[in-house]
Amino acid sequence: MSRLVCHLKEHRARAGLTQAALAEAVGVSRKTINTVENGVFVPSTPLALKIARVLGVPVEEVFSLEEEEG
Repeated sequence: MSRLVCHLKEHRARAGLTQAALAEAVGVSRKTINTVENGVFVPSTPLALKIARVLGVPVEEVFSLEEEEG
């Protein structure tokens, strides 16, 4: 089984963006960005790609899969 690992908060902070600014840039609500950062919501592929584009990094640096033992 795989688990999504999200480094959005770190990349967003490094880019100097607030949740609201990133949300506006990708066309979602601030709450959506918050829930992605907190692991409550898994973004769609298009949203993940938009986020990475705005942050100027490959999508794999923001989101990755970690194998879970079990």
